[in-house]
Amino acid sequence: MPIRPLAGACAALLLAACASTPAPSPQATAAVAAEAAAEQAPTALPSPHAPLEIAEAWISEPMPSEELDSLATWTSENGDTWLIASAKSTHRLVVHDAATGALLRTVGGRGQGPGQFLRPNGLAVFADRLYVVERDNHRVQVLSLPGFEPVGTFGEDVLRSPYGIWLNETEPGELQAYVTDSFMYGARYDVVPPYEELDQRVRRFRVQTDQDGRLRVHYTGAFGDTAPATALRMVESLAGDPAGNRLMIADESRSDDDGHRGSTLREYTLDGEPTGRSMPQGSFAAEAEGVVLWNCPDGGGYWIAVDQLAPLTIFHLFDRLTLEPRGSFQGRTTAFTDGVALDATASARFPGGAVYAVSNDISVTAFDLRDVVAGLGLSSDCVQ
Repeated sequence: MPIRPLAGACAALLLAACASTPAPSPQATAAVAAEAAAEQAPTALPSPHAPLEIAEAWISEPMPSEELDSLATWTSENGDTWLIASAKSTHRLVVHDAATGALLRTVGGRGQGPGQFLRPNGLAVFADRLYVVERDNHRVQVLSLPGFEPVGTFGEDVLRSPYGIWLNETEPGELQAYVTDSFMYGARYDVVPPYEELDQRVRRFRVQTDQDGRLRVHYTGAFGDTAPATALRMVESLAGDPAGNRLMIADESRSDDDGHRGSTLREYTLDGEPTGRSMPQGSFAAEAEGVVLWNCPDGGGYWIAVDQLAPLTIFHLFDRLTLEPRGSFQGRTTAFTDGVALDATASARFPGGAVYAVSNDISVTAFDLRDVVAGLGLSSDCVQ
């Protein structure tokens, strides 16, 4: 979760149509920012099990000024799917066609009012509403799709430096929102708080909608382990599995002092209780970043987690139930990835679904899940 300098803001609403480049095209995404990203990101470590190369299905045109971070998908009534990205430096959202990578529009701009953002980061979609975490407005803003009309905000009274979000429907009309709060200390905001304060790393909110469509939100508390070896030091991405009562939280800190075992995904229950389990030691060479659950129809599935490396990101797959490694892959150009999104819904372009990733902060890319299944020898039930 490196903190990067702010760029200029853009408050205009832009409508555009921009065709994506055919994949693979190493120059398309890397030419502008690959060198700078490589200087920041760790390089891949030698491994006896090299990741499989899977070519990107498409790569969007670079947008060097945006500082893209997190992703979410939304499908309209007519079956069109949007891939929505948060753009931190321009304080807006960028919307792509999920089938082609073409730029459709941008939404928002710098500010504190409805429909405006300050460093938007984590994104989540439930039904026809988009939840946007704003680090520097210390809130979660809810927008109605497809028009991106502001519905309301929550969390301003408790959130300090929010980053990621995951939503769980607990009953009809009610969601539990989990929001990571990675507040830091020091002049450069790079000092991890004392252990006794790390029980505030994830905050929970009960979100309801009344008959008039208005939000009703109640803060239900915070959690986080404070033991040195398993504490959540630097948090951003998280994803859950309601069927397994499991929440996987990416701890990006690679520090190995006080028995801390380095960056990994740590397991909690949905009630916020640490289980003490994490991905096998040494799974990540760099920072564990974006994470999504690939839920397969047979009850199995895989956690897909980002290893934020340059010159190429590595995507690790772990068994949904046992957390054992099930293989890794990389693209031909996708690098230094923050956010990922998975849409397993069959479409004309991706009959088995797709996983999407941010590349070098400037582009988004897509991988066909059929290619992942074939390449890694996974269960064919996952793409039917």
